[in-house]
Amino acid sequence: MLHDLTIWLLVAAFAGAGLFNAIGTSATQSSFARWGYSRWWTHITGALEMLVAALIATPATRNVGLILGGIIIAAAVLTVLRHREPSHLAPLGVFAVLLALQLVA
Repeated sequence: MLHDLTIWLLVAAFAGAGLFNAIGTSATQSSFARWGYSRWWTHITGALEMLVAALIATPATRNVGLILGGIIIAAAVLTVLRHREPSHLAPLGVFAVLLALQLVA
């Protein structure tokens, strides 16, 4: 039960974050620029996050999705730590906990 719940929470979280980043509001693009990324990188990040959601939702590709999702979250954590913006750590922590729950399930 917990395994299924965390799978679908991860799918929803990555799909939602992906959609948000793919839209690339001016505030999101400004954050990416402040962190040293090109403004258009929001679209690439969003596409990757939506890909992760699809991979996790599909049992045959779930492990690939979990690995790619972990890499994306690790990169995001390192970025916000490097730029001393701890306010971004709470949502990233939710992703990390859900990914960790899948590892122990």
